[in-house]
Amino acid sequence: MNIEEILKERILVLDGAMGTMIQRYNLEEKDFRNEALKDHHIPLKGNSDLLNITRPDVIKAIHKKYFEAGADIAETNTFTGTSIAQADYALEHLVYDINFQGARLAREAADEATALNPSKPRFVAGSIGPTNRTASLSPDVNNPGYRAIDFDGLKDAYKEQLRALMDGGVDIILVETIFDTLNAKAALFAIEEVFEERGVRLPIMVSGTITDASGRTLSGQTTEAFLISMEHMPLMSVGLNCALGAAQLRPYLQIMSEKSTFNVSAHPNAGLPNEFGQYDQTPEQMAAQIEEFLKEGMINVIGGCCGTTPDHIKLIAETAAKYKPRKVGSLLAVGS
Repeated sequence: MNIEEILKERILVLDGAMGTMIQRYNLEEKDFRNEALKDHHIPLKGNSDLLNITRPDVIKAIHKKYFEAGADIAETNTFTGTSIAQADYALEHLVYDINFQGARLAREAADEATALNPSKPRFVAGSIGPTNRTASLSPDVNNPGYRAIDFDGLKDAYKEQLRALMDGGVDIILVETIFDTLNAKAALFAIEEVFEERGVRLPIMVSGTITDASGRTLSGQTTEAFLISMEHMPLMSVGLNCALGAAQLRPYLQIMSEKSTFNVSAHPNAGLPNEFGQYDQTPEQMAAQIEEFLKEGMINVIGGCCGTTPDHIKLIAETAAKYKPRKVGSLLAVGS
């Protein structure tokens, strides 16, 4: 049974935060270097995607923890895996390896989890982040017409990332944390081109980010406008992640659930950050908030973003198992 058939039968659970878990290992600069990078001229600590190469044991262990907690889908550790983002570390030449190894590690963990319980197949989503450039906005308030990146530059960077993720064995392409729809369009354009050149199609998940209480993305779109701008693509799901906790995300997910012709996903943060940038929401608190929109039949795929851990995902998975998935194009909730 493929993933789109499974989605008709039950709510699927996405994993939680990678960065939150990496922080628990208290890694140092040396962990971000191997023999080839021992003399690299730029500090590398903080480049989490690089750990796919330098500390694969850490990344695979985190994937395994999420699968053990009940996740159906693991996201690859490749959120900043484009040449655009890796340019900050002068590591553009490692983009293929970062993404290929990221996909391979998640694939190994998924296959091992599936082998332990063949009735619950596990999947790998190739994570494609928004990059640290925006095609719609100027980074210079004194020069509003300036752009730090153009559409073709984004598209080419995404294609490079995509080829490596597909070579590494991902099942799904996840374009996530979209703050600028034009960036997402470049990613979707790249996906179509790579699918055509390979003669292969994979399911596509798209997830936007509402940046504040205005209910808009950073580039100014409302939830409904964002949804409309994505509708031309044959997506497996569309949803929202990051920036907000489950309670704050709810009204925007309601709009998505009412208007979307696709499956709807959500992976909110563990509440809002405190004054130190930490997330305090407990697994019990988060699962209770998420249960509210599961009861209303708004969701097909649920997971966690910043601040979430395997403990959060375990309770979310247990909660999701009690409810039927959203019926596409419907707000009917059916509790089991």
